Amino acid sequence: MGGNRNSRGVKRLAFLAFAGIGLALIATSFVLLLDDPSDSWLIAGVGVVCAAALELTWVRVGAVAHRSPMISLPVLALPALAPTLSLPVSAGLIALGVLLAILIESGRASVALYSAGLQGAGALAASGLFTWFGAGGLPILVGVAAASVGYVFFIIATEVLRQRFVAGPLGRRSGGRPLSPLRVLLVLVGTVVVTVTAAHWSVVGLPFLVEVTNTLDAVIVLFALMIVASVVKVSTVMAVMRHRLAGMVAATSALAADPATGPSGWVTPTSPATTGIGATSAADNTYPATSAADATPEPEPGSPAAVTDLLRRVVADAIGAESVIVRSEPAQPGEISMLLPLAGAIGPDQYIVARRDAMDGAFTGNDRRALQALATTAEMVVRARRNIAGLTLRANTDPLTSLPNYGAFQEALANINDHRDYSEALAVLFIDLDEFKRLNDRFGHQTGDEVLRELGRRLSAVVRPNDVVARVGGDEFVIILTHLASLAEAKSIAERILVVSGEPMLIGQTTHSPIISVGLAYSAHRETDVNQLVQDADRSMLAIKKSRRRGGPSKESSLNISSHRSSQMNDIIAHAIDEDLLELAFQPIVSLVTGQIWAFEALVRYTDPDLGPLSPPSIVEKAKGLGRLDAMTRQVAVKAMAAAADFRLIEPRVVCMTINVEAGQILPERVGNYIEELADRYPGISLCLELNERSMTKVTPAIRAQADRLRDLGMMIALDDYGSQDSSVDALVRMPMDILKIDRSLVDDLDDIRQREVLTALQGFGDNLEYSMIVEGVENDAMANHLSALGIRSAQGFHYGVPESFEKTLSRLELYGARAVVPRLGITLVS
Repeated sequence: MGGNRNSRGVKRLAFLAFAGIGLALIATSFVLLLDDPSDSWLIAGVGVVCAAALELTWVRVGAVAHRSPMISLPVLALPALAPTLSLPVSAGLIALGVLLAILIESGRASVALYSAGLQGAGALAASGLFTWFGAGGLPILVGVAAASVGYVFFIIATEVLRQRFVAGPLGRRSGGRPLSPLRVLLVLVGTVVVTVTAAHWSVVGLPFLVEVTNTLDAVIVLFALMIVASVVKVSTVMAVMRHRLAGMVAATSALAADPATGPSGWVTPTSPATTGIGATSAADNTYPATSAADATPEPEPGSPAAVTDLLRRVVADAIGAESVIVRSEPAQPGEISMLLPLAGAIGPDQYIVARRDAMDGAFTGNDRRALQALATTAEMVVRARRNIAGLTLRANTDPLTSLPNYGAFQEALANINDHRDYSEALAVLFIDLDEFKRLNDRFGHQTGDEVLRELGRRLSAVVRPNDVVARVGGDEFVIILTHLASLAEAKSIAERILVVSGEPMLIGQTTHSPIISVGLAYSAHRETDVNQLVQDADRSMLAIKKSRRRGGPSKESSLNISSHRSSQMNDIIAHAIDEDLLELAFQPIVSLVTGQIWAFEALVRYTDPDLGPLSPPSIVEKAKGLGRLDAMTRQVAVKAMAAAADFRLIEPRVVCMTINVEAGQILPERVGNYIEELADRYPGISLCLELNERSMTKVTPAIRAQADRLRDLGMMIALDDYGSQDSSVDALVRMPMDILKIDRSLVDDLDDIRQREVLTALQGFGDNLEYSMIVEGVENDAMANHLSALGIRSAQGFHYGVPESFEKTLSRLELYGARAVVPRLGITLVS
């Protein structure tokens, strides 16, 4: 609290000091101008307008948008004013121009006074340096250059100190705004060049005019500066508009695609425990988190905290803001806000508020419209998702018992099987209510319905919280038992179900004692075909019913346990990965420009002693199902890079090796750290990670950030199989990438003009977004010629070579070097 009071005190002191300087300079300039001739007033008026134009033309001297110091250069008008007007008058006119510019732009008097004083003080400092250098006998232009450098350093130093000590908690906790040495250097050089040129022309006259007055020279120089400032300002505005458009597109895509925008609602609770990332108070929720200590754990997808965090993130990216907060009050001066959609229907009104540093560029009408557009988009997405969620719930729910139906059961079983540990067991119970038809015929369908509802309630009550109960037919129910340690545990739960379900139930005036048949199928390991488990449970249940028809027990509920065992293929793949038995085949990637191989793609292979060669897609799918995909990827990566090193010893033009991964695998805790260390071992070889497009539907901001990090470290990211059945344009902008690999389905008939036009468009898109394109599935010379004519630069396919073992690939390079096309004799296709 004491620190905040000190900060406010320093802030007031700095404001009073600079505001006083600005007002004093303005007043002094008017006093000194009273006795000057009309020419001086003309120059003064033009100088004020020029200073205002230069003030609105700012440049950022840091690398972080809206968190780095900005500098404007109204001092550029000083060399044109000083030869005719005194230095104090010129400084006062610059302060007046800055004051008017800020008042018109933002309407905030405090900011305008501070800025006027800051620029006026900078002009005085520059004047003092010029006078000092002139007293030392140095040439005038040298003094002008030194004065301009001093001005730039004065302004930057003052702004850095202000942001460090005065800008408030957000500024201090963010660790300051780093400067970009390159940008500072460019500002210094540009300032020196313009000021020296303006000073020279103001003294000796303009090179393209003769015998004009000093007044006209000064006015022309000032107008020239205004023209330059206007051009720079227009260019800056256009760049900002392009950035905003890109941000709006990305933000809309994120709102539509992120699972956090589910039906949970928009309002973030205002208790400190739930305010989400970067909370600064119980009612002030800020994006971004300003330090590791301040950041709370990642909110659950679909939770209010996750929804609010997503909104803050996309707003900050789309409109450019120092911070975006959620609070119960609307915008204050210097901020813009929008009422969160649907907030009032759920709780107190909440506003999403964007704010910038007071000295940063003021929010514009376009910024407000962008915020409104995002809020409207968010509302539409929420309503659509809620409607979809309601329809999905009704489609997946049995209307009689309110239990999941057969479709929901299948989805739940597949999801549970896919996400359990390999050694985690589950069981499926298939339950049939015996003699249900006779009950309906005797007591009516209303009684039968009530019996089913009561049986559903009993089943739901007896199972554990993580188990799933569903009604899958007229008198049939299914239960998924999860997190089992043994078959005995599954049997114990099933027996308890028999007891509870068979207890008498009173329906109307009649007591009924249900009799059920239960088939149990137990799975000790993750299944490759989980439907087989359901079929085994069903067969076990039918075996009980057949036994009853043949004279078995008919007056009591029964349980039959299936002899189901996990697939043999699971054990084969698990053994191959655990013992590092997987092999690789390598297919060349060639340049259509040079006709040379420049990369190889590493593809996984395995041959079982009994079953023979296994299908590569099944190897990958089963590795994923067994929880061993990351282990397999690490093995493939290390073997691929070692092979690439051997290939490069023979043929130095082979500079890249690609491996296939899923997008989520690149995270540091999975294989990200491992491949970073691996790439460091082979500095002469580029490692390219091919991300299959199916995994791109689950890309998170963390995955995108990791992709950027890997690219910065020298690795490449490729989007594989683009153009296959599930492809979408969204995938092209979802992940940062260097290479787009076109699926063979887009080039199977290059005589079709539509295919050629699509390839041409994608090639142009790639050129604009600075990524390369590789066309797969090139199988003959005619296809290669077509692609070359279209401007495609890289290709892959059987025309250049089928995937071959390490030994055969090494032999090819020894015989033919990097030639793209070699004789086909002796080459055997590998599927």
